[in-house]
Amino acid sequence: MEIPPPRFNFTVIFLIIISLSFGVISFFLCIAAEIRRNKEEDLRWNGKVCYMATSKAFGLSIATLVSLFFAHMIGNYALVKNSYSRWKSISKFKIPTSSKVLYFISWVSFGIVVILLIAATSMSRKQLYGKGWLNGECYIVKGGTYSGSAILILVTIGSLNGSSFSILKTRQEQEDQKILKQSGLH
Repeated sequence: MEIPPPRFNFTVIFLIIISLSFGVISFFLCIAAEIRRNKEEDLRWNGKVCYMATSKAFGLSIATLVSLFFAHMIGNYALVKNSYSRWKSISKFKIPTSSKVLYFISWVSFGIVVILLIAATSMSRKQLYGKGWLNGECYIVKGGTYSGSAILILVTIGSLNGSSFSILKTRQEQEDQKILKQSGLH
């Protein structure tokens, strides 16, 4: 009896690569936003009210959010596609605990980074005299906000894709055991 070669899911690997690409793009956009954010010297004060022009980080922040959203959704699709195909093909397939933990970490860090980026993006908009960002006061994005978000982006994408790889590895091991049982070698 001939042993069939193990199957490798190229679609899932391709989706993981696309997710990683969007993640790297959002990381570099976030670093660029940190460099281009408004500084204290950009604030104009007339004695009673303040004004701040739109920061160049505003557009970079929006682009970061969009690319992070695509990276996370594509990574989630890869994970779900990978898991669902395992459940169909292997009736006793169980998602590894490490994969579940990594998946949870990816969602928590995704939520935190989205909140940070939305607030920073909002602060990077034009703050008119007397209107400001909040209660008529001008606010400047604190240094390190975008850098911290960039690190969280790496955690998000790394843990999400790590979860997908964990499921791929478990599936490959289960298929290898199934092949050995069928061939009588085990």
